[in-house]
Amino acid sequence: MSVLKKIEAKLETMAPGDRQIGRFIIDHPDQMLRLSTAALAAEIGRSQSSVVKFSQKLGYSSYQELKLAVSEAKAQEWQVPAGVIHGSIEVGDSYQIILKKLTGSKLLSMQQTVAANSERIISRALEMLDRARRIHLVGVGASSLVARDFSYKLMKLGRNVLHDSDSHVQMANVSTLGPGDVLFALSYSGASIETLRMAELARKRGTTVIAVTGLHDNPLSRVADIRLYTIADEERARSSSITARDAQLTLTDLLFILLVQKQPDANEYVHNSEVAVSVLKADRS
Repeated sequence: MSVLKKIEAKLETMAPGDRQIGRFIIDHPDQMLRLSTAALAAEIGRSQSSVVKFSQKLGYSSYQELKLAVSEAKAQEWQVPAGVIHGSIEVGDSYQIILKKLTGSKLLSMQQTVAANSERIISRALEMLDRARRIHLVGVGASSLVARDFSYKLMKLGRNVLHDSDSHVQMANVSTLGPGDVLFALSYSGASIETLRMAELARKRGTTVIAVTGLHDNPLSRVADIRLYTIADEERARSSSITARDAQLTLTDLLFILLVQKQPDANEYVHNSEVAVSVLKADRS
């Protein structure tokens, strides 16, 4: 049973305050996903603690876990394009079935990720990136690949970007950061020890920390100043970090496009980059 159906089933037996919160979530799930505990409390005239307690009464350890459950419930209502399915990929699946399941998982992850991040939070992250003196991107494993991709895009805009796949070099770079800089940390689990230690050091140095992590409560999200959320179901694809990576790329690509839109000379920078690279592609015969 989805959390929305669970809330609806329990609505009549809830205390008046909980019923008010539950009714709002049922009637406005998309709006609820964009609201913090304080914002939701203000929207319905209840206390912030009552929203947290409501989440716990439903069996969730935090409001963020409740939001994840609501997001998953909404995604189940989403109409997958004709011919596309999602589900666990089995060993005996044919090529066509694997293709459809994998495509469905990717689409679902991206759709859920977009729904989990409000325009206000995206705009706040965009503003900090735009104003940053330096941007340091960190992540390990698959997250490091996404960090590298984003760093290349930011460099094309003339941004002062730091990134290295070696965690020791990353930590050394973080030690040089300070106020006015941004640490952009990617970790779906939010528990990667290297990424977490870098975020903690950055905070100590007065650097703004933007975390791209899962919607569940985790150590990295607690350290971050700005939290961007990714939603992925790795069990559905049974392949390491595939949908988590797609979710991260969705957010970083969105931020890049918004920066291009915001930066007056962005097209000139991108053009100059293309011209410079074209020299390496020239026919040498």
